[in-house]
Amino acid sequence: MIDCKVMKPRVKPADIIIILITASFTFFAFYSVYMKGEEKTQVLIRGQSGEWTFPVDADETVIVSGSLGDTIVRLYQSRAWVESSPCDNQTCVASGFVSRQGQWTACLPNNVLLIIKGVKENEIDSAVW
Repeated sequence: MIDCKVMKPRVKPADIIIILITASFTFFAFYSVYMKGEEKTQVLIRGQSGEWTFPVDADETVIVSGSLGDTIVRLYQSRAWVESSPCDNQTCVASGFVSRQGQWTACLPNNVLLIIKGVKENEIDSAVW
């Protein structure tokens, strides 16, 4: 006859430490993803004639004066794009729209930059670009 003993699990101090580290990491990851302040997405337009900031859902047409002439930037339905520019190659116009945080387009010959930025809700009034 085979003698089978049932072994009871024994919790070791190292097991408790590993569980606590794992729980702490899980809490930190959850906090980092879900508990940060709300971010508002904004459109930043820079040119030689100035700098403009709009909410990404604005409906605006902005004329930006640059070294070659006027670049027309359009914001509509949470998208932004260079509608027309006086540069020769028109790469900025052909690049299409930007709509997500971190995307950008520029008309380098005319010194115009269009970028989508995320700013925390409580930092909007004091944001420095």
